[in-house]
Amino acid sequence: MLRDALGGGMVEPAHMELAEPTIEQTFAECVARGARRIVVHPYFLAPGRHSTQDIPRMCAEAAAKFPGVTHTVTEPLGLDTRMIDVVRRRIQEAVEGEVSAR
Repeated sequence: MLRDALGGGMVEPAHMELAEPTIEQTFAECVARGARRIVVHPYFLAPGRHSTQDIPRMCAEAAAKFPGVTHTVTEPLGLDTRMIDVVRRRIQEAVEGEVSAR
């Protein structure tokens, strides 16, 4: 969905640990496909050690292997107040589903 919302831009998953592709593998793949700037979005609901320390460090280490390629790490999802709208809608959908199921 994100790829479509960005008009077909390069959107690839990466994992910090326990699964592949790793951040390093995804950096390499994106660069091989022509990326000169990589934006990394930690898909977390709140800031924590992974999003504020581990992921930025891992991205810097991966980017160091590709001179001329820049990178940015965004804030995680939960820092955006629009997340309240998503949570409110989910609760409303659940409550409305309970009413119609009775």
